[in-house]
Amino acid sequence: MSSGNDCQPQTLTKPTFDEREAAELVDRVFGLKVSWIRSLPSYDDQNFHVCVSAEGADEYVLKITNSEDSQEPDLIEVQTQAMMFLSAEGFPSATPYLTKDGNIMSLESGGTGLGSKKFMVRLLTYLPGTPVAKITTNAQILYEIGRLAASVDKVLSEKFQHPSVKSLHRGQFIWNLANVPLLDQYIYALGQNKYRAVVEQVIEQFKGKVIPKLSSFRACINHGDLNDHNILVDSCSASLENPQYRVSGILDFSDMSYGYYVFEVAIAIMYMMIESPDPLSVGGHVLAGFESILPLTAEERGALFLLVSGRFAQSLVIAAHTALLYPENKEYLTITAKTGWKHLMTMFEVGQEAVEKKWFETAQAYTHHAPA
Repeated sequence: MSSGNDCQPQTLTKPTFDEREAAELVDRVFGLKVSWIRSLPSYDDQNFHVCVSAEGADEYVLKITNSEDSQEPDLIEVQTQAMMFLSAEGFPSATPYLTKDGNIMSLESGGTGLGSKKFMVRLLTYLPGTPVAKITTNAQILYEIGRLAASVDKVLSEKFQHPSVKSLHRGQFIWNLANVPLLDQYIYALGQNKYRAVVEQVIEQFKGKVIPKLSSFRACINHGDLNDHNILVDSCSASLENPQYRVSGILDFSDMSYGYYVFEVAIAIMYMMIESPDPLSVGGHVLAGFESILPLTAEERGALFLLVSGRFAQSLVIAAHTALLYPENKEYLTITAKTGWKHLMTMFEVGQEAVEKKWFETAQAYTHHAPA
C-alpha cells in the first residue's frame, strides 16, 4: 500500500485502465493473448488477474504502478529483483514474466483521461492461496507469520545485493515506521473526534520515546507491509477443529525500505490483530515466531507497543486522507478502519504495561513448548 516516496500522497495518480485496455497492454508489451481478465482491489496501484492461453503457468497479475512511484525505476527494479531473489531462496514470492524486449518492466501510457501520464507495468506470476484476512487465524499460523517476517528481512539484509539497493533508503517515505511523526500533516482528515486525540497521543509518544532510540535498533531491509491481505495461506491439514496452515504467497513489495527488524514484527502484529476476535493475544504468538529466528533486544522489545500503535495510526490516518482524494475507492482504502480504531482504542485503554505483559508471557511460553 505504497503512498509515494516524498510523503506527498496527494501527488499520486492511480492508474485507470479498463479491462480491455489492460488486455491490450498484456498483448502489446508481453506478447500474450488474454483469455480472461478481472480487476483486483488495490490501494494506489492497479492490479488485474490475468489468464492467458499459453503453455505452462497461465495465470498472472498485471501490476500497473501509480504515476509517482513509476518515476522511480531503480526502486521498482530493486523491489522486483528482491522478489526474484526470495523466490530463488525458497520463499513463495512472485516472479516477473519478461516483456517482449526481455525486460522485467515497461513504462507505458494509457488509462482513461490521464493524458500523458506514464505508468510502470509488470506481469507477475499468480500465487495460489487464501489471504489471511479470509481465514480464522490460530496460534499456529500467527507463529508461522512471525517466523516469515523475521526470515524475509534476515535473508534480504544478509544476502540480497543489487547495484540500486541504496534506493531503499527512502527517508521521507510515509509508510516507513520511522516516519510516524509525518502524520501530523494528514491528521486533518480525521476531523475532530476522540480518535484524533488518541492518534495525536501516539504521535507525541512516538516522537519522545521511539525516535530517540532508533539508533539502538538493528537495521535491515523491511518488506514493510506483511498485512492480512498480502500473506496467502493454504490449509495443510484435514482437521476442521484444529486447522493447520502454511504460507503459500508473499505479495506486494512496494513498501520495501531500509528500516529495523523490530519494525517488521510490529507491522505483522498490527495487521494480524485486525481480523482477530481476541486481538490483544495476537502479538505474543507473532512475537514468538519472530524471535525463534531473531530474538529482540531489550530496547527493541521496549518500543514494540508504540511501534504497533504507530502502525495503526499510519494505516488509519493515511487511509482517511487517501479516501478523501479517491472516494470511489473508499471501501477498500478504509478496510483496516472497520476494526482498527477499536483495537487501537483498546490498546490504550488496557495500557502498555498490561499489553506487553500479555505479549511477552505468551512468547515466553513458546520457549518451553516450541512448535514442531
